[in-house]
Amino acid sequence: MFHRRVSLVTLIVFTLFLEACGNTVQPGQRGLRWRPFSTGLGTQPLASGFYWRAPWNDLYIYDIKWRSHMEHIDGMSSDGLKVFVKAAIILRPIADEIHFLQQEVGTDFYGRMVRPEFVGTVRSVIANYSMVTIPENSVAIASKVQAVVEEKLKGRHLEIQSVALADVDFPPAVLYSIEQKQAKEQQKEQKEFELTIAYKDAEIARLRASGEGDAIAIRAQGEADALQIRAAGQARAQELIRQTITPEYLQFKLYNSANPKTILLPDDTLDFAGPDETGR
Repeated sequence: MFHRRVSLVTLIVFTLFLEACGNTVQPGQRGLRWRPFSTGLGTQPLASGFYWRAPWNDLYIYDIKWRSHMEHIDGMSSDGLKVFVKAAIILRPIADEIHFLQQEVGTDFYGRMVRPEFVGTVRSVIANYSMVTIPENSVAIASKVQAVVEEKLKGRHLEIQSVALADVDFPPAVLYSIEQKQAKEQQKEQKEFELTIAYKDAEIARLRASGEGDAIAIRAQGEADALQIRAAGQARAQELIRQTITPEYLQFKLYNSANPKTILLPDDTLDFAGPDETGR
């Protein structure tokens, strides 16, 4: 039992000794030695691995993988309305320049140097856009923000991969106003659609009525023309009959008639010689 306790204590002491006298640099990281009583800050970045050190020395570790930093930023649009933007920036330290980064800023380079520039630039850029145009121009806004931040951080031993606007929110009052405006626009579009349909229906009805009226007029005109033609034909036929039937022809027809009641009267135009004085 006593030996087990001794072994446990020895293990704990050895572990503390390792932690105090060594550091592990993980894959995707770089280390930088710090010897305050001798050479000072090292200039050669250390790759991944385990490194011994004296208890009074230290080892600064930098993560050189791409990291995304999200910020919730409130700003003002060009029309004086408040907007809330969720913006992200992806960056990392330049591995071969962490010696200078440590001298100038330190491992907290994002909070001390990048974040103030990033937030200020986002506010400055969105101030050039009206509230309703910010969402549709999010890509252009992100590109401008990235260009400005890269210029401001030039020579600061960092590289930026991209900037993106993840989300844009508006105050509740503004959202309510937008919803009301959209509802009115939809109502207006619906009314215009209904008026267009009504106008087209009326136009179709008018054309149909006009076509029916034209058909009736054409039919009536045709019937009138037919009656005129028929009347003219009958009149012509009567005229031809009148011209061809003479009084002599009528007398002849009466003479040859089988009707016994027919009486022929002499015509004054006919010359009948009467008896002379001798009775002949």
